[in-house]
Amino acid sequence: MSQKDLNLRQRRWLELLKDYKLVIDYHPGKANVVADALSRKLLFALRVMNTQLKVSDDGSILAELRAKTMFLQEISETQKNDQDLLAKRKQCEADTGSDFRIGSDGCLMFKDWICVPKNEELIQKILQEAHSGYFPIHPGSTKMYNDLKKMYWWNGMKRDISEFVSKCLICQQVKAEHQVPSGLLQPIMVPEWK
Repeated sequence: MSQKDLNLRQRRWLELLKDYKLVIDYHPGKANVVADALSRKLLFALRVMNTQLKVSDDGSILAELRAKTMFLQEISETQKNDQDLLAKRKQCEADTGSDFRIGSDGCLMFKDWICVPKNEELIQKILQEAHSGYFPIHPGSTKMYNDLKKMYWWNGMKRDISEFVSKCLICQQVKAEHQVPSGLLQPIMVPEWK
């Protein structure tokens, strides 16, 4: 390949690299011990994280990560101590016409929502994560309720969310409905020179 076949960027790279002695060595298979050890370490780390690996016909690797939320485990454990939810569990095991059911992970569900037991500490954790976590960034009570009702259900959920948001100091300081009206607009002075 001559230099005429190269574009401007490629010519600049050639000018930069011509002063250096550059050798690219390829070590196939097991001769490449360093890269092999690194790839094995990566595969071991993926297996530890409960990842299923599949190798396709073209040699590509498909990694499937199965995550289980910590809230779900904690909710499932706390459901065993709530008498109302234990009664609902027994009812749904005996009667198939109930709106309650047991999910695939053993968690009691109301229709498609996870039943959260009346445990103040657990509810506060869920509300804190939904309100001040990395992604939501202090939504109002209506938005937070609409987000949480997609996944969770408990008695008095809307009231609990409303109380939680009303006690948030950041929301009280920032939300427009809590701000003092700014008053009349003041004209900006026109500069006398550029």
